[in-house]
Amino acid sequence: MVTDLDGMILAAGRGTRLGELGQTTPKALIEVGGVTMLERTARKLVASGATRLIVNVHHHADAIERFLATHDLGADVRVSREPVEPLETGGGLYAAREHFRLDRPILVHNVDVVFEADLAALVSAHAAGGALATLAVQERETQRYLLFDEHGLFGRDQRKRGVVTRVREPRGAVRALGFAGLHVCSPGWFALVSERGVFPIVDVWLRQAAEGHAIRPWIVPPGAWLEIGNPDRLAAVRAHFER
Repeated sequence: MVTDLDGMILAAGRGTRLGELGQTTPKALIEVGGVTMLERTARKLVASGATRLIVNVHHHADAIERFLATHDLGADVRVSREPVEPLETGGGLYAAREHFRLDRPILVHNVDVVFEADLAALVSAHAAGGALATLAVQERETQRYLLFDEHGLFGRDQRKRGVVTRVREPRGAVRALGFAGLHVCSPGWFALVSERGVFPIVDVWLRQAAEGHAIRPWIVPPGAWLEIGNPDRLAAVRAHFER
């Protein structure tokens, strides 16, 4: 296992799809199986080799910071505040760059995702593959697919909007895969980000792929991934842990 990583927990979202619960409670502090999503995610990252954790916050930031101040999560924890508005996945990661040690891989994990397999396998795959970023992906139905060929990411298919984007011509077999909310990036990723402010990370990956950088997929093992993004999915995840 690769050890001594930096881990990033993306926890600044407003949780609007969760309705009233999302208004009163940040996704990070929603409990599943008697454990908050924040602690569950942090423990997973630490078990995978993270010795420093960075958590970005916006919605109910004070509540999340109080939780972090009163819980030992087994690592050095830093908070990256986004006081004006959530900066989305790319902007949030880039805005937190001062907290990273920048000499080791960074394992990034959405706080609304439960991953039950060994994340060390994802980290090891990234180390062996030599990619700028390695994305956890699945063969599942979704409204937003990432498109990969034998060399890595080359486009996306936004089914709901009917928009397909290709940043280069595909070579060999093509796969349309759903992003699972986890990825590993090399520390050099930050120097290759030209975007500023609020921006999604997928836009950065596509631009970097167009520039010739390798953005590679890592297939999530079957049954390893759960997500609490809306009330029905949250209920299903809670039922899973009750069983």
